[in-house]
Amino acid sequence: MAYRKNLGAGYSPLLFLASLGAGGAMVSMYMFLMFMVPHKGRPLAIFDDVVAAFNGDQLAYKIMIPIVLAGIAVFLYLHIRTLIWNVIEFNKFRASDAYDGFVRSNNGIQLMAIPLTFAMTMNGGFIAGAVFVPGLWRLSEYLLPAALVGFGIIGYFALKIFSQFMVNALVNGHFDCEKNNSLAQMLSVFSLAMVGVGFSAAAAMSHVQVTSAVGYIGATFFFAAVIIFGTIKLVLGFRSMMDHGVNQETTPTLWIIIPIITILGIGMFRMTKGLEHNFGAHVEPASLFAMLTSLISIQAVFGLIGYAIMKKVGYFERFVSGPDKSPGSLALVCPGIAAVVLANFFINWGLVGVGVVDKFSIAYFVLYVPVVWLQIKTFMVMFHLVGKLLREDKQVSSPQTAPAE
Repeated sequence: MAYRKNLGAGYSPLLFLASLGAGGAMVSMYMFLMFMVPHKGRPLAIFDDVVAAFNGDQLAYKIMIPIVLAGIAVFLYLHIRTLIWNVIEFNKFRASDAYDGFVRSNNGIQLMAIPLTFAMTMNGGFIAGAVFVPGLWRLSEYLLPAALVGFGIIGYFALKIFSQFMVNALVNGHFDCEKNNSLAQMLSVFSLAMVGVGFSAAAAMSHVQVTSAVGYIGATFFFAAVIIFGTIKLVLGFRSMMDHGVNQETTPTLWIIIPIITILGIGMFRMTKGLEHNFGAHVEPASLFAMLTSLISIQAVFGLIGYAIMKKVGYFERFVSGPDKSPGSLALVCPGIAAVVLANFFINWGLVGVGVVDKFSIAYFVLYVPVVWLQIKTFMVMFHLVGKLLREDKQVSSPQTAPAE
């Protein structure tokens, strides 16, 4: 499929979400290996574990593993291809006359989609390397510090974009609260959270205390920013929506809380494991169950509210199955992927962890039925939207930059 070219002023940084969604889809596929393939003594399933499981006697592994690996490979390709396309088109957009006005408007926060996507590239790349590159895990204590440097660089640019936007808004007062009738501003919080969860990987996986501590500190810093600014932007967004009504085209942002919660949940889980492995802390399974139950409940609340509003305003009929194009529709992908990922943690570290469900029991696989259904449904929506928004079509105009948010 050929992608559109030379969008210029018709480009939107929200199109980076196409690459972000593909990276998230790759992570969601990996969850089957993470929780169903034995990997004793390691925090994640790697190439050796996958090969050992496939060469074993269980037929289920011989069926599941090729499907999962193929899925990871496909989504990795889609992630990289759409990332390169976005970088090229964004550079052309930045050179256009429309860019300066874009940055000064509420829409300027959309630039946070760039560090968000690159942070996903690093997270997803680590997974792809672990399952496809033999022996890579043996270099983990060298790779994790390198990853900290990488996330530090991405975090620097995320903070730079965010601080410039906030300083301009607070000093010059250019922020239009009337047009903030959505949760679009939470994209910045999503981006900071993705950097934080990247730091938390080193906190949990490294056995070197210095590396683990640096990862823990970095994750704590970015998660603190997420909590502070997330609260502010959540209140401002709902305040504007209750005053002016929701902006129909940006209603998918009501679901942005779902991926943020998943990232915070994974990050906190990793940080507690880091404290347990390297600093003598003790974590009870009941505590993890309570935390995961609380987080998945918050996701369910926002999921139901967002769906009800999108159905009420006819969003799906217009921007998903209908003819209208909106780069913001790609924001529908991340919540589905995030819900699938956190559900995996809830089932395995929550329900199985406290003994409510036995692993690989009938009840265990029954719980996975709605999870897999949501995963497949999300994949279908993602492929549809990527084709709709990025596919070259000379008879249809380029998608416009999303309206002021």
